[in-house]
Amino acid sequence: MSRYKIYHLSHTDLDGYGCQMVTNRYFDSIQFYNSNYGKEINERFNEIFGDIQNDENQKNIILITDLNLTMEQAKDFDSRVKIANEDILIILLDHHKSGQECANIFEWYYLDDSRCATKITYGFFSNIYGKDTKLSKFVDVVNAVDIWLENEDEFELGKVCLGLVSGAKEINRIMFSKENSNYMFDLLTKIQPFFKQKNAHIVLDENIHKIKKEILKQDQDDTLNNLISKFNVQLLSNNRDKMSIEYQNHKGILTYNIGNVSVIGNDFLKANREFDFFMDITSRKTVSFRANGKVDVSKMAAKLANGGGHPNASGGLFGGFKDGFIYENIKNQVVNLINKKTGKTHEK
Repeated sequence: MSRYKIYHLSHTDLDGYGCQMVTNRYFDSIQFYNSNYGKEINERFNEIFGDIQNDENQKNIILITDLNLTMEQAKDFDSRVKIANEDILIILLDHHKSGQECANIFEWYYLDDSRCATKITYGFFSNIYGKDTKLSKFVDVVNAVDIWLENEDEFELGKVCLGLVSGAKEINRIMFSKENSNYMFDLLTKIQPFFKQKNAHIVLDENIHKIKKEILKQDQDDTLNNLISKFNVQLLSNNRDKMSIEYQNHKGILTYNIGNVSVIGNDFLKANREFDFFMDITSRKTVSFRANGKVDVSKMAAKLANGGGHPNASGGLFGGFKDGFIYENIKNQVVNLINKKTGKTHEK
């Protein structure tokens, strides 16, 4: 398989990222994607196909882990892989019993409900490329909590790891998927030395705050909240061109579910003086606006989102917004909504 590039789609929980920790150990040519259930799986699959066409690799593997496909999705994916001009192999490794019907039909759909997906993935690749003692311990921790083996020694430690991943919202995975994956890998790597300690689950729980700060700190130390803001401002600054939008000749940046808008928004505007406003839209259709005195966002909120507030801090609701999973699609939709409200013809 070393001749192949792997496009690895996995779930967004501990088990999902655990699968990717395994493949990241065994392969160099790999690209990661993460998805929850439902329509996002279809959008991520479309994204993978687009990336395969753009990368122009001769051999490609689409690896799906810890995600149960519907029969409709499985049929669609199978058909698209078969008719593609590229040499594509699809493999699915999962443990959800609800996928049994698909597993009975498609030879690429491997199902084993006795192990978590991380353990299945580790077994699959370690049998080919060799076992890894350190990684094996991590796999056992994930397995103990994911299939809820309360009598296993690793169970309590697994609960801490489960909470760590579910609470790791510091980097938005829709806007910054690669950086989010790297952050998750850093977290799951830095926690492993604690596995050997006495009362490992308690010691790890007490050190999670410190571990996050170690990863996010760029130069000098600060509170975790400030470090998160600085890290995100840097990411936004690096991507400001592709994330920029306009409103009546004012330049702004559009974020999606960024969180902590007051801090991050104001910090970004201070660091990027050429921007007049900061706009964040959420999956709940709510919109937050921040400004630095160059534009009255209370009027902007009233015009665009039937909202209001203060000249430098306002909010509203974009009733026509339909939630999405690809940032570029979200941005295009918001730009169209703005243009519709302002009577401007949309230009991509």
